[in-house]
Amino acid sequence: MRIQDHPILELKKGPRVKFTFNGQEIYGYEGESILAALHDAGVYVLSHSLKKHRPRGLFCAIGHCSSCSMRVNGVPNVRVCVEPLREGMVVETQEGKGVLA
Repeated sequence: MRIQDHPILELKKGPRVKFTFNGQEIYGYEGESILAALHDAGVYVLSHSLKKHRPRGLFCAIGHCSSCSMRVNGVPNVRVCVEPLREGMVVETQEGKGVLA
């Protein structure tokens, strides 16, 4: 599901790196957004709505909404659509508003 060639954007792909998502090892490319790596791995539900607990997925992809907020390396409310992926990151789904551990 990755875009390989784009007529306008220059897509640079870093080295392949490993990270964990909810305890599962996943691979992506350094520098791409965490969301891109998750999406490529088949993860489409990123969170759930606060009131009705409905699944939320990719919405704005530019860091303006909070649909993709997750805990990254213990830090809550990280918008994974704009956070660059690095080797060894620990990414976890976040329920609610997020609390520092």
